[in-house]
Amino acid sequence: MSDLKPSMVFFLLFILLSVDAHKLSLDFYSKTCPSLAKIVRDTTARYISIAPSLAPALLRLHFHDCFVLGCDGSILLNSTRNNLAEKDMIPNQHLRGFQVIDAVKLAVEKKCPRKVSCADILALAARDAILQIKGPFWNVPLGRRDGRKSSAKQASANIPLPSFNITQLVTLFASKGLSTKDLVVLSGSHTIGICHCSWFTTRIYNFTGRGDADTTMNPNYVAALKRACQLNDKKTYVEMDPGSFRDFDNSYFRNVKKRKGLLQTDSALMNNAYTKRYIQSHSFYGFDNTFFDDFAVSMEKMGRIGVLTGTSGEVRKVCSFVN
Repeated sequence: MSDLKPSMVFFLLFILLSVDAHKLSLDFYSKTCPSLAKIVRDTTARYISIAPSLAPALLRLHFHDCFVLGCDGSILLNSTRNNLAEKDMIPNQHLRGFQVIDAVKLAVEKKCPRKVSCADILALAARDAILQIKGPFWNVPLGRRDGRKSSAKQASANIPLPSFNITQLVTLFASKGLSTKDLVVLSGSHTIGICHCSWFTTRIYNFTGRGDADTTMNPNYVAALKRACQLNDKKTYVEMDPGSFRDFDNSYFRNVKKRKGLLQTDSALMNNAYTKRYIQSHSFYGFDNTFFDDFAVSMEKMGRIGVLTGTSGEVRKVCSFVN
């Protein structure tokens, strides 16, 4: 450092300080919106207490946001005359929970106008919703900025399809900076929520094009699904984790081990040595603290994907429109 000119030293110091300033932090809004945590928690709780099914919906909303263009709130943007937004891409048309984010944003704007991003609100609301149904707690570092773009094309390229095999899943997660462990841990979120029949009817009625079912599935489970879903059924939905879809627990891993994974992406986890081992070691009965701890780590990691910070992006006044 002694050989550097003073101007160069100042420039390097400025760069280092700028990088530090743009990191996410737990106390990001401690001065600009100190009541943020309470506002998000209380508003989210009002919705979840009436409709607990919104908890998995908000978690899925957060996931679909982060995997496309990073955790920048782009999933919340509406389509315009010249652009088809992420939320209107076919797999995303079943997403729910937008009204919760809008309600939280409205409450936050009344108290702290133009201070808190929609991306941060979505990240907080997803965590608080899961906590409300007695799921795991995880830290949500804040300071995300909202993106100005939302692309259905980008969503198609970055959201895993229900037919993905294990290689495709591992590759996609790796492209987001997530490990194979993160893949199996975050897949554990399928322990709650519902799924429309249209996402898997081909798997149980015409898997290879010969009117057959996927032989990797438990035949009794296939029969139960056929009773619930007709071929080409686009209205009915079933439990993601049969018998325990309201409880955030490790029963998902037990069902996958029993060949009762609803989607091909669930069953695919048994085709990788690491993910199979994780499933087997977490398929016991009883409270699984290790899974909860792992989920907290993976969720915080996911929440940092491609974030915009500092002067990048914006803080939207309304989450569905750019300023």
